[in-house]
Amino acid sequence: MTQAVDTRHTIGEAMGILMGRHHLTEEQAFDVLRRYSQENNIKLREVARQVCEGKQPS
Repeated sequence: MTQAVDTRHTIGEAMGILMGRHHLTEEQAFDVLRRYSQENNIKLREVARQVCEGKQPS
């Protein structure tokens, strides 16, 4: 349960970073994370972690 809450927080934080950096809506920011996750076969929580650490997905 704790991991699920932490994951949700990380995804929310990553979305906020993308929203601020690229002037996206909440939905658009989530779509960016989701699409990158799917196209690169990386778990969404890992993509979010990378964004939060300042590593921009390419």
